[in-house]
Amino acid sequence: MDAFDDASNGGGKLDKFRAAVHRQFGRNLEKATPANVREFMENYQEDLFQGAYSGAKRIELNETKTTYEEILKDFFVKVLDRPDDDALITLWTLAFELSFYNIEQHTADRLQSLFSDASEGPL
Repeated sequence: MDAFDDASNGGGKLDKFRAAVHRQFGRNLEKATPANVREFMENYQEDLFQGAYSGAKRIELNETKTTYEEILKDFFVKVLDRPDDDALITLWTLAFELSFYNIEQHTADRLQSLFSDASEGPL
């Protein structure tokens, strides 16, 4: 996000990220839901990669890792090499998104079991 990139705008990247999270979800994340977390993450990633792809040229992936395990290891190694604020934001957003995705999946499974039991009963 533009507001997160420049530490010269009156605060560090982490401070700006923290303020954006509090603005979106409240100080204690009381307004966070799976839906608005997903929307926040989509906007964050769009802002993060804005300008990296203009749409006029092809994206070429040069991935040397061939398994999911290798990709994960590579990701975590690269996070260790990032500046502190970048590493913290990267790991926080990953954990936040995965946690709320799990909530969403758990809720969907519970609702599906409720509705599948009701639809299989006598008519």
